[in-house]
Amino acid sequence: MNWLFKEEPTHYSYDTLVTEGGTTWSGVKNPLAQKHLRSVQKGDRILFYHTGTEKAIVGLAKASGDSYPDPADPTRKSYVVDIVPDRLLERRIPLSEIKANGVFAGFALVRLPRLSVMPVGDAEWKEIERLEKVTPISDQK
Repeated sequence: MNWLFKEEPTHYSYDTLVTEGGTTWSGVKNPLAQKHLRSVQKGDRILFYHTGTEKAIVGLAKASGDSYPDPADPTRKSYVVDIVPDRLLERRIPLSEIKANGVFAGFALVRLPRLSVMPVGDAEWKEIERLEKVTPISDQK
């Protein structure tokens, strides 16, 4: 399965994930995002998205294990997952570019912009991989 995880880079950036070599993804409160997080399994691929002023997919990560109940949650209802960095994208893919691309018309990032954990379809993943290799029109001279 493929996922997109969102985080404010001033709180936890992709560079921090790389420096630390991995992290436990926790603090997800939204019920739908929690439902998605509970479905993450070892080996699943993750798009790492910076929110805030950046609003872009910046890197790839992987789940290093299945999701599990958050040890800090006494109710045992919240889940967490351990992730490790895979690689930095060759170029950041901004939200504006995603919104302008018809492949992403049904993508949760466009439809449910506040959701912090969401599934990514195979077609969407392949389009991100394609876009990574394309020079944006604004950068062409």
